[in-house]
Amino acid sequence: MKTALTIAGSDCSGGAGIQADLKTMTMNGVYAMSAITALTAQNTTGVRSIRETDPEFLGEQIDMIFEDIRPDAVKIGMVSSVSLIKVIASKLKQYQAQNVVVDPVMVATSGSVLLKSDAVDTLTSELLPLATVTTPNIPEGEILSGMSIKTEQDMTEAAKKIGDTYHCAVLLKGGHSVNDANDLLYADGKFTWFNGKRINNPNTHGTGCTLSSAIASNLAKGYDLETSVKRAKAYISDALAAMLDLGAGSGPMAHGFALTGEYAKEAEA
Repeated sequence: MKTALTIAGSDCSGGAGIQADLKTMTMNGVYAMSAITALTAQNTTGVRSIRETDPEFLGEQIDMIFEDIRPDAVKIGMVSSVSLIKVIASKLKQYQAQNVVVDPVMVATSGSVLLKSDAVDTLTSELLPLATVTTPNIPEGEILSGMSIKTEQDMTEAAKKIGDTYHCAVLLKGGHSVNDANDLLYADGKFTWFNGKRINNPNTHGTGCTLSSAIASNLAKGYDLETSVKRAKAYISDALAAMLDLGAGSGPMAHGFALTGEYAKEAEA
């Protein structure tokens, strides 16, 4: 069985972060592991507080994973400080990690800021050059490219600028008002649009975490990057289309929409 590691923050409400990652990886057919960068007290309405993991302890988590069950892919999500980013980068280099997907988590769906300003430079200089692909949304793409993104032409220019600057593939997600969930992949000098129909579901908590984890899962299974993105987008569309409705704010998706079998059955009335 192929394996995947998520290095990210914990979402106690289960819709984003490592909880979403583990669900997504499991549903996409890989053995999922996690190294926790932070604990958060959050729910569908927002983030109340964040407690970072000690950098040395984060390094030990990563060591224990690579020393025993080597991951075929690594997804990196919420990393809120310079010291944590440096530890992750060092460990990825040490173990020559493959199929690295960096989701540059800067702002939560609820609007809460999750990345300290001084950590942005470290993220771009230390982590992005190690990435197979990075998956910014429009606001994150504007930060990484240093330009305003209002049109699909802007998306093209920004994706190229990010990819050429940091030497990694870029999946720029267009769901933040530019278009109807059309995403742009820039890889090896080639642009590929992935068209998606916007699903009228207000419950989008954890969509970025879920997409990047699904991409990592498919890379782990041996799919090429373009196919991995296509499969990941299909998975997240189906999870949204299941129309799960939990919580008072932007709720989680139905990660396990395709879960069937004896152990998924509910009690008969």
